[in-house]
Amino acid sequence: MMSNPVHGLPFLPGTSFKDSTKTAFHRSQTLGYRNGYAVVRRPTVGIGGDRLQVSQLSQAELDELASKAPVLAYGQPKQAPRAEFIPAYVAFDKKVLKFDAYFQEDVPLSTEERYRIRRVNIYYYLEDDSMSVIEPVVENSGIPQGKLIKRQRLAKNDRGDHYHWKDLNRGINITIYGRTFHIVDCDKFTQVFLESQGIELNPPEKMALDPYTELRKQPLRKYVTPTDFDQLKQFLTFDKQVLRFYAIWDDTDSMFGECRTYIIHYYLTDDTVEIREVHERNDGRDPFPLLMSRQRMPKVLVENAKNFPRCVLEISDKEVLEWYTAKDFIVGKPLTILGRTFFIYDCDPFTRQYYKEKFGISDLPRIDVSKKEPPPVKQELPPYNGYGLVEDSAQNCFALIPKAPKKDVIKMLMNENKVLRYLAALESPIPEDKDRRFVFSYFLATDMISIFEPPVRNSGIIGGKYLGRTKVVKPGSSVENPIYYGPSDFFIGAVIEVFGHQFVILDTDDCVLKYMERNAAQYSPEALLSIQNRGRKQEAPAPELDNQQTEEDPGVQELEALIDTIQKQGKDRPCRDNICKMFQIYDKEASGHVDRETFFKICDSFHLPVDDSLVKELIRMCSHGEDKIDYYNFVRAFSN
Repeated sequence: MMSNPVHGLPFLPGTSFKDSTKTAFHRSQTLGYRNGYAVVRRPTVGIGGDRLQVSQLSQAELDELASKAPVLAYGQPKQAPRAEFIPAYVAFDKKVLKFDAYFQEDVPLSTEERYRIRRVNIYYYLEDDSMSVIEPVVENSGIPQGKLIKRQRLAKNDRGDHYHWKDLNRGINITIYGRTFHIVDCDKFTQVFLESQGIELNPPEKMALDPYTELRKQPLRKYVTPTDFDQLKQFLTFDKQVLRFYAIWDDTDSMFGECRTYIIHYYLTDDTVEIREVHERNDGRDPFPLLMSRQRMPKVLVENAKNFPRCVLEISDKEVLEWYTAKDFIVGKPLTILGRTFFIYDCDPFTRQYYKEKFGISDLPRIDVSKKEPPPVKQELPPYNGYGLVEDSAQNCFALIPKAPKKDVIKMLMNENKVLRYLAALESPIPEDKDRRFVFSYFLATDMISIFEPPVRNSGIIGGKYLGRTKVVKPGSSVENPIYYGPSDFFIGAVIEVFGHQFVILDTDDCVLKYMERNAAQYSPEALLSIQNRGRKQEAPAPELDNQQTEEDPGVQELEALIDTIQKQGKDRPCRDNICKMFQIYDKEASGHVDRETFFKICDSFHLPVDDSLVKELIRMCSHGEDKIDYYNFVRAFSN
């Protein structure tokens, strides 16, 4: 076996020798990780762990050599190393800008101060551009102080921008959450930082002074002359004497306001006033009837005390020009106390006697303040939109989730599958509509009407369903109280108007005749007379009419002759009514036609001779198209 060549042999093709005993051919790893970052390492050994004869260059160095252009004698100058990246939270750690500012707070319920100046410190944290507002705590100020706005990024406008240190300067106003702060000065570090960034600072300003604080620094020395009014005599004279007035406060003009009842007590002992609220059972209010505790009530204040709080704190004669007295409480006149206007409508008997003896007022009437309830508003249904039935549309006005109108279940059960059929003609000025015939079906269970037009060959009019099941309103009835057509409106010669189209009833079936006989009280004499005339015409011979019909429609005469022939030949035929009822069960639309499959199925159940030549011809003449058969004329041929 040959070993690797000794040092000195040229590494040329043909002079190198392969070690056949070598079995390891792996490459050394050149990629490692240090502190979570990928680090490229230069290989120290070759394939299989062999020692490298020369040093390898990295891929970056190879790329640099490939792109290097020999422009200088000593090669290209090396680039200076990049400055080390320092994140903001490290560079600006614990670096805070401080500004001195103040804001003005209104004091509406005070006679000594109209506004208050409150000093604050605004801190801007450079590491995350957040800000905080802190009010220094002043001892015995009576105001909750400390952190007003916690550290956060503050919105500058409605577009989503936030305050930056470039927006801050001395002598400007900034608005934070609806409160305006005026910046007057900043500390030394803030001044140096802003100037180093090229910001020109405004000159510092003096902090505004609080007028109330300055006023308290000067002691007030005033002397009040004592009054000559003898309070002891008043107490001994009017002890336990109280005037009682009944009043109301009407606040119905404001939102959620109401009219409430009060009792006003006027104590003659010390001219104090007390207001109590009258509670009723289950009125939903807390059981605290005392609206205003017993105290003297000012009527006219001095000019400088207009903004003095009228319901709290102590009040003295120096803020009041005139107090309320007994002569100010008169029945029938309004009275304003603490911003509320009370209307006195009555008083007790002692008060009436006191006013009669003291002021000479003997007629203090009792005013009726009870309000009459307005008449109930009549609920009117909106106008009918024409879709669906009026009863169904009205349910949407009675409840948020409409319910189906109640139905007469007993009527539906008693009249189930009971249908009255009528033959009608259309009254129309169009000549093509004169020969059109329609079958009216009146469903006694639901009082609905459907109209079917039997198709006629070569008429140019497509027959079939003319009107689905629906209730038809009589002409002239109102939309609020619709009157629908009933069975008593259908008789021979009657004119039925259906959605603007007029139909004339020409004939009826036997079921209608039986129904009219059982319910003769529902029909008018005209309707009963029309049925009697129909029976007479059927009994009386009409050769001239037959001849005319034969001349006008030979097919009808052939059909009648064929039906008459089958009736004469037939023996032991089932009842005509039974066959007709069976066909009507399958005729859901009451059109008088059924499909061929159902037709032969019913004929087979009644053992009708459909294979007979005469019956086949009758089926052919009763057929309308390839799928429908007129079972009415067919059943007539098998009547007993």
